[in-house]
Amino acid sequence: MWSVLLLVFFVLFISVVTWLSYFLGQTKTENAKVSGIIGFLLSFIPPLGLIYLVILSLKDEVSTV
Repeated sequence: MWSVLLLVFFVLFISVVTWLSYFLGQTKTENAKVSGIIGFLLSFIPPLGLIYLVILSLKDEVSTV
């Protein structure tokens, strides 16, 4: 029972970090797809995924021309 709950939490965490990385990458970087892939890879180590989201959210927005 606990292993299933832990697995569901881990999959939910990975999907939320990936989605937030992509969403923030749309406005904060020039390439949202790369930002989402980096977020996906870093989400397998939860502290690194959270640090990446903080750094990405504090970054200035990229101006579009």
